[in-house]
Amino acid sequence: MPEQLAAMSANIGKLNSKIERAVADGKLMKSAATNIRTLLAGAPSDLYLRAVEELADSSEWSELNDRFYQTLNFGTGGIRGRTIGKIVTKAERGNSDEDQRPEFPCVGTNAMNFFNINRATRGLVAYLHDCNRREKISAKPKIVIAHDPRFFSKEFASLAAKVASENGCDAFVFDGPRSVPELSFAVRYLKASAGVVITASHNPPHDNGYKVYFSDGAQVIEPHASGIIAKVNAITSETFTPLPGNEQGKVTTIGKKIDQAYMQRLDTLILDPQIIHEAKSLRIIYTPLHGTGAVIIKPMLKRLGFNFQVVAEQDRFDGRFPTVKSPNPENAEALTMAMDLARKEDADLVVATDPDCDRMGAAVRAKDGKLKLLTGNQIGSLLAWYRTKTLFDKGVLNKENASRGVIIKTFVTTDLQKAIAEHYGLRCVETLTGFKYIGAKLGKYEHAIPEGLRQNYVDLTEEETRRLRLEHSSFYVFGGEESYGYSGADFVRDKDGNGAVIMFCEVAAYAKSRGQTVDQLLDDIYAMFGYFTEKNASLVFEGAEGANKIARLVKSYTTDPFSEVLGVKVRSIKNFETDEIKDVEGDNVPKEKMSIFTLKDGTRIAVRPSGTEPKIKYYLFAQRRPENRKFDSAELEQIKTEVGEKLNRLWDYLQEDAQSRLSE
Repeated sequence: MPEQLAAMSANIGKLNSKIERAVADGKLMKSAATNIRTLLAGAPSDLYLRAVEELADSSEWSELNDRFYQTLNFGTGGIRGRTIGKIVTKAERGNSDEDQRPEFPCVGTNAMNFFNINRATRGLVAYLHDCNRREKISAKPKIVIAHDPRFFSKEFASLAAKVASENGCDAFVFDGPRSVPELSFAVRYLKASAGVVITASHNPPHDNGYKVYFSDGAQVIEPHASGIIAKVNAITSETFTPLPGNEQGKVTTIGKKIDQAYMQRLDTLILDPQIIHEAKSLRIIYTPLHGTGAVIIKPMLKRLGFNFQVVAEQDRFDGRFPTVKSPNPENAEALTMAMDLARKEDADLVVATDPDCDRMGAAVRAKDGKLKLLTGNQIGSLLAWYRTKTLFDKGVLNKENASRGVIIKTFVTTDLQKAIAEHYGLRCVETLTGFKYIGAKLGKYEHAIPEGLRQNYVDLTEEETRRLRLEHSSFYVFGGEESYGYSGADFVRDKDGNGAVIMFCEVAAYAKSRGQTVDQLLDDIYAMFGYFTEKNASLVFEGAEGANKIARLVKSYTTDPFSEVLGVKVRSIKNFETDEIKDVEGDNVPKEKMSIFTLKDGTRIAVRPSGTEPKIKYYLFAQRRPENRKFDSAELEQIKTEVGEKLNRLWDYLQEDAQSRLSE
């Protein structure tokens, strides 16, 4: 052992010389050099040293910059990054074959690996202990941990549980892959202090992540986010001394009991069971895209009486996601196999969920007999309209209590949902991108119920909580974001792909019972409320250099904002980073790097960097409203063409403008 340590020390000395030369030559960023030294100083074995040496010896400075230019920071409620490097070193490959997952995750401070899982968990647990001390709670904190089927997800979940328990926290770990919404539900059901999901949602196979939830079942927001990251950032080594055995927490395996409790609440999302019975001929194709959705969605569709088939090739956990280019239900390619099966079986509806089952994409049999993909905005608008209309039809909502009803959407989600809310007398609340902000609103509405009435709120039935919200607070009708995330109740405090599939199947059943296709139903909504359409696009810039380009672009929209676009003057600009903005309930909107430009013709452009991917995102909005009448079908088709062409021209302009800004 002394000889091995001496050899490591000598090798580190040689490596330091190479690093210093690379920094001097401008090949390696100073921050990367600092982070390399920090990681190696606390390394539990020689794996990290061997991986870095290999890359340095091969002059792979770009790879080292990408792996070490920063330490992963909490973004939208957690951390996310590559768990397999662009270059896999021999040290990381270990005993695995070339076509298999590497034996060890990517080495680096800017990567998802045991180093960052360790730091994140210790920081989270330290923060939970602080919270307990402040609130004078003597019991140990409780944390619920779930994971998806990605590479290293199971190992990361096990490590998180071990680290949490050794630092005095009870850990409840699911017995296999489970979805994000079920984790959100479980945190509240088990009255836990926090929750973690090991997932990178619909990112490519080489990524993984660590999503953090607080005791309300919602993703972490301020002030907790800053408090947790401060604790995490203070930790620079994986080495720690476990607490004495009697002070450690317990690790408990959970599974079917939580599944059943969650499914009982999902049952309540169906607003009109008779509709499903009347639409027995509705044929559904579902695919979980190798992810967690199959755990809950298959038994739920069966117990609700839907006629469905599952894409067999995609109905197995596989972190390679071998049947798709990307397991993202937003992308048409991901639904190819499901749509092929739907054509073969003459099905009416295709639904797909991403690996952690918080998002849902859909395609429908259109009026021309062909399968048609729907956008996230279209799916959300159909759900918002159907659920609002049906709650009024059932007498749950009426003119007297309509003002208590709320539809929540993000600022970059279609304004059609706002028009629907206004028509029915509901409140439409807009939030920043990220369901954590919708979750925060649900927590606010719960706490608006008088304390004496909301005791054990989480244990009450859906009917009981609905009554309390309608009488004393705000009743959540629907919430969604354009990126294929939806929610229809407050027992989950995040977007819910399980619930979305169930709710959308009911919408399709409603259309079928009326002799309509889903796109015909959507056209009826457009004819009544106006034609709203959107175009979402992004520019991708990867790695350290890409992050710099994204930052430059975002800054340029503040320092050099548009004054006119394609000959149309800009009417107003909202800069969410610098302006003081309040929502319709008078709550301050948190600061975010996002700008929204509204043109004089009503067109809107929103620009923001992604919180989870190396992208800058653009959201384009246009609408045409009828005046005191409905659009007829011929008018609607003409408007669709005109507005679609307009948004295509706008995106062409924005791409050229972005390149011009980067060249300055």
